[in-house]
Amino acid sequence: MPLHLNGAFYDVAGFRRRPDVLRAFEVAEVGEVSGKRLVHLQCHIGLDSLSWAGRGAAVVGLDFSAPAIEAARALAVEIGVDARFVVADVYDAVEALDGETFDVVYTGNGALPWLADLHRWARVVARLLAPGGFLYLAESHPFAHTLDEATGTTVAYDYFAEGPFVSTDTGSYADRLAATTQNTTVQYEHRLGSVVSAIAAAGLRIEFLHEHDRALFAQFESLVRGPDGFRPPEGRHRLPLMYSLRATKPGHPDA
Repeated sequence: MPLHLNGAFYDVAGFRRRPDVLRAFEVAEVGEVSGKRLVHLQCHIGLDSLSWAGRGAAVVGLDFSAPAIEAARALAVEIGVDARFVVADVYDAVEALDGETFDVVYTGNGALPWLADLHRWARVVARLLAPGGFLYLAESHPFAHTLDEATGTTVAYDYFAEGPFVSTDTGSYADRLAATTQNTTVQYEHRLGSVVSAIAAAGLRIEFLHEHDRALFAQFESLVRGPDGFRPPEGRHRLPLMYSLRATKPGHPDA
């Protein structure tokens, strides 16, 4: 947790100065949230959660990590933003929140690769949504994960291999050179079709699936930082580096 709270990757110090890390396309695609009930699944240390709360949403953040939730609660107090944070496994979210329903279920970049069962997750999302409410997710594009890490120009991994992938490398995505001791991680590379199919099977209606030519971090060594993320250098072909999806639960909001 110190790597995440004190390092450059999440820039918590910068967040304290300007508590809004949402990307422009997320704000535009989600729309006005003032007065809406929003739950952020796998919220980690709560930066996105608190950003939505700062825009007027009634926010609940949920994560299985007690230290992360403790950090999120402390940040909320520090910056003076009202939000509730709950410790629970994402698959147990309905029970942990006592059946409460929401206008928006939000999940941000880097959440889905930690999930073994997308269909179970999507059913949880559907139960958390009030009629007329919607899921919004913004995630790294699975095609980008097939490319070599140096240049991002060569397919180096099998797109159809979804995992599980077990790693015992030292370091963290927040700091690859950090000295760490708890190093076993298990992740999944869910294909775009797998994500869409799981959400549709849970009874949600897909409103849109947008692909974006930018990443939130230097996913490849060749990417260049711009005002709204990291992109390939000028003159290089553009790549799908992220995608966003919105899906609605059928029914009238007042039903």
